[in-house]
Amino acid sequence: MTHQRTASYIGLGSNLDSNAGDRSYNLRAALDAMRSVGRIGGISSVYETEAWGVEEEQPDYLNQVARLETALGPTELVVAMLRIESDFGRERSGRYSSRTIDLDVLLHGDAVIDEPGAQIPHPRLHERAFVLVPLAEIAPSVVHPVLGITVAEILAGVDRSGVRLIGR
Repeated sequence: MTHQRTASYIGLGSNLDSNAGDRSYNLRAALDAMRSVGRIGGISSVYETEAWGVEEEQPDYLNQVARLETALGPTELVVAMLRIESDFGRERSGRYSSRTIDLDVLLHGDAVIDEPGAQIPHPRLHERAFVLVPLAEIAPSVVHPVLGITVAEILAGVDRSGVRLIGR
């Protein structure tokens, strides 16, 4: 029996080198790990941005968004992304702390979930140019299930001046 797959959009971020490699390596390796829970159906370019929501000095982030087609439900998908982060040595030392890899479930079809540890769509998606720019690159016409407008329309209202294209 085949389970129906849902298109999910995962935000990837890294601002620390890992033991295995640099920030770019971390993104590539995380994409490879995500293949264990679904099929990668699209990947944005890589963008560099300053750390968001912090006062102290942090290294710049590399950010990317991937479309992941998965049979996992929304809560299961969040758990799977947390497991991959843990496998990469992610330590949760505080909100917005530096990290080798950060995997956020931005959207999971038209699911709206607000549970402890699982909020979909991502509650700050509409505020963050560093995730909206790469998301709009691969899914401009996807509709935010709470706001009822497309990703491109959300991005049009956000300052994206600090988001620098690095490459594919």
